[in-house]
Amino acid sequence: MKSQIKYIKNPDYRCWFSRKILRRNRKNWKYKLTETYSVYVGIYGKTIKTKYLWLHDGWLTIFKGYCWDGASGPAIDTKNIMQGSLVHDALYQLMREGLLDIKYRKFADQLLIKMCKADGMWWPRTVWVYAAVRWFGKKYAQPKAA
Repeated sequence: MKSQIKYIKNPDYRCWFSRKILRRNRKNWKYKLTETYSVYVGIYGKTIKTKYLWLHDGWLTIFKGYCWDGASGPAIDTKNIMQGSLVHDALYQLMREGLLDIKYRKFADQLLIKMCKADGMWWPRTVWVYAAVRWFGKKYAQPKAA
């Protein structure tokens, strides 16, 4: 695992997000991806493919139809957390399913913050978001018992 977090921002994401996400009244999920999304996350040495996620050569591809809950807990879903929450939830899901080692949890949390900052989140909120995922996120990344 590389220690430096790298993130290549999609320069057109603001328009992209307004078109690509449908808000749903779903039992467990608030959002559904309406088009496939790829982002460079910098995790090498792993190739993982599931129905909705593909991690390969440093890139994470999230396929159309993937559902996630946006910001969790008391956090508010704003434009500057949506892209980060999508990637963060996908990486946590891979850990929860035992496909990605739990050692990547801190990496995923740091990547969330890097993406939120790049998307214009105010720095005090990034501190709060990071503290929340570090304090409360472990149980959501733990692999499920067989």
